[in-house]
Amino acid sequence: MATEVVQDVSMSRFELLVDGVQAGISDYVQDDEKIVFLHTEIDPAFRGQGLGDEIARGALNLVRAESSRRVVARCPFIKKWISEHADYQDLLTR
Repeated sequence: MATEVVQDVSMSRFELLVDGVQAGISDYVQDDEKIVFLHTEIDPAFRGQGLGDEIARGALNLVRAESSRRVVARCPFIKKWISEHADYQDLLTR
């Protein structure tokens, strides 16, 4: 199973692709200083495979690599995920 997280700027979301098929999304809004994660979900057909971790890690890695924006986690899943992964907590205060 090959996974990839891509950003669809026109839809303001990150997409998790599993073998080329969209398996999850993470919606956001952003400005010059911050990116606010609003909602994350995995398609029911793909749940129970740890793919929530994949989309969270992939989306946050893209934010880190492509901008200096601070992350605001309004999405409960992303908020919890960051709290459990100390190496991503710096994104909250950049």
